[in-house]
Amino acid sequence: MIEEKVTEELNKSLIYIRNLASCPPSYLNDPGRKEFFEVVWLKNEYPLHAIKDEDVPERGHWIYLLPPYRVHQLNKAGKKGVLLSFKRDLLDEEAKEFSLDVFKIFNFHGEYTFLKVSKELSDQLCKVYDLMEEEYQKGDYSLLIIQSLLKAFLLNIIRIKEHAFTTQDVNQKRVYEFMLLLEENYLHSRNIDFYADKIGVSSKRLNQILKEKLQKTGLQLIHDRIILEAKRQIIHSAHTLKEIAYLLEFKEYPYFSRFFKHHTSQTPEHFKKQAHNHIASKANTLI
Repeated sequence: MIEEKVTEELNKSLIYIRNLASCPPSYLNDPGRKEFFEVVWLKNEYPLHAIKDEDVPERGHWIYLLPPYRVHQLNKAGKKGVLLSFKRDLLDEEAKEFSLDVFKIFNFHGEYTFLKVSKELSDQLCKVYDLMEEEYQKGDYSLLIIQSLLKAFLLNIIRIKEHAFTTQDVNQKRVYEFMLLLEENYLHSRNIDFYADKIGVSSKRLNQILKEKLQKTGLQLIHDRIILEAKRQIIHSAHTLKEIAYLLEFKEYPYFSRFFKHHTSQTPEHFKKQAHNHIASKANTLI
């Protein structure tokens, strides 16, 4: 019953806010969750990731930013902190420069990012977050108010991450258009010419813009997105590796295996074994 309620809530909602200590376990496994950006905000807690060169990690205020369709998941709730999940539809589509900054801090086509914040900065974020949660708890909350408060909250995180709030220019818009087109077409269109034609520039010019703004070519970004989906399917679906290769539109499994190894330095079989061993041994970490 609880699982059905969570699924229904995720399907009809653009935003989902919960205290981590009472977050329903069913949410963590809900397939609808993959469509959400997630902010996991730990307060005076140990981090969820392994920290190099530290035998005993210290408690602190940690913010994890997980993009949609990510590989990584929060495997176990119960920590002190909050979970803020929202769909891309809640972002102001007209503010393309803001949306691109959000995509950057969430590492939209890659792995999760995180930052450790001081108590002072955490307290500042709380001022905006508390207003947003208060509005969210109303049965008939205003989506416009939620959207405005979410933007203020994310702008604070962008400032903490020291990402300059970029000025709006035509190339910024083209990067934004490319990222949206990529999310919709990466399975079927893996040629940069397709995206350049849709945006209205030459392939050479589009690659120049992407290299300048994102430090990668269009083909690299397309391949990154395919690998991201492959990893997500390997970890979180019940499909066999051959089925995943088919879903990702590789004609033959050996080709998919070579492609995966070329981009990750390990075979799909090794990645699957490594990931599942990690899940089994470290139930309260990000994988």
